[in-house]
Amino acid sequence: MFAAAIWGGGFVAQSTAMKAIGPFWFIVLRFAVATLAVLPFVLLEARKAKAKTSARHAKLYILTGLALFSGAATQQVGLQTTTVTNSSFITGLYVVFVPLIAVFFLRRTPHWIIWPGALMALAGIYLLSGGQLSALTPGDLLTVVCAVFWAIQITLAGTTVSESGRPLALTATQFAVTTVCALSIAVVVEPISPSAIWAAAPEVLYVGIFSSGLAFVLQVIAQRYTTPSQAAIFLSSEALFGASLAALILGESMPATGYTGCALMFIAMLVVEIVPGFTRRRLSAV
Repeated sequence: MFAAAIWGGGFVAQSTAMKAIGPFWFIVLRFAVATLAVLPFVLLEARKAKAKTSARHAKLYILTGLALFSGAATQQVGLQTTTVTNSSFITGLYVVFVPLIAVFFLRRTPHWIIWPGALMALAGIYLLSGGQLSALTPGDLLTVVCAVFWAIQITLAGTTVSESGRPLALTATQFAVTTVCALSIAVVVEPISPSAIWAAAPEVLYVGIFSSGLAFVLQVIAQRYTTPSQAAIFLSSEALFGASLAALILGESMPATGYTGCALMFIAMLVVEIVPGFTRRRLSAV
């Protein structure tokens, strides 16, 4: 829950940082700091590793990094024209998209709850727009795309870690790949100055050290003492923390239909995680 609260605060930091710095330079600085924050843990992991990283694992690390960059870029650019509240809830749709990716790309049959969950999520987006899809901003649409990329990243990361057994090596590599990709764009399209970096430094350090470094370590430690479904439920509360902090710090608000849409999206995230878990428990009990 603490990790989810940190990630919720990250949405506010990502939004306020762009008053001083462009989205791609923010990604560069954020993930450069994150890479350095995770690096000590990678070195500890390497000492205990039973096998070396193969060429296939290295390719999977890079692909996962490309997916992470795509998700980070669409989310960060999207925050220029959407609210922190909308971004935090729409990003959470990756919980629904992950099993859908398993259907279409991995040819895995999903639990039946995925389909009503997906419909609830779509209904939530519709209500979030005020009942008019034309009211969705470019930032909202980019954040939907961002959720798809997060889902791809989660799918690739799960496959890679199961093969390599090196979650921290994967984390550092994908952070580094994201930094390089964002830098290649930032130096071309966005101006930068030392004063701009200094002005955005608090947000960069918060997101780089806490959202990426500390929260990731907290998640890894906590998941030793809980099930994946329970962990996913706690972590999906980042949307609630994001919306609450946006209201407290940025003064954001929305009409009743928007809150209803957020509630539907959050319910969809929960049922997609909870119902399959109950089904597995029943089957194992039988």
